[in-house]
Amino acid sequence: MKLNVKSFSLTAGILWGIAIFLLTIWFICFGYDGNTLSLLGKVYLGYSVTWVGAFIGLIWGFVDGIIFGAIFAWLYNKFVK
Repeated sequence: MKLNVKSFSLTAGILWGIAIFLLTIWFICFGYDGNTLSLLGKVYLGYSVTWVGAFIGLIWGFVDGIIFGAIFAWLYNKFVK
């Protein structure tokens, strides 16, 4: 069974974006130190463990998820019979 590349990449983008957003909000609300999560700021420009950073992470996560989801689905389709 082959994967639909567009659907899979869109789903991966939505899930990864929401995951980064919710994790950032969780860290803000419960007062965890953002040392580990702030490492994403080195990968995602403008990201920080703040309310604004949560939305920036949502956008970057969506874009990142689409790209890697498309690559994964394309490779999967190449190797499946």
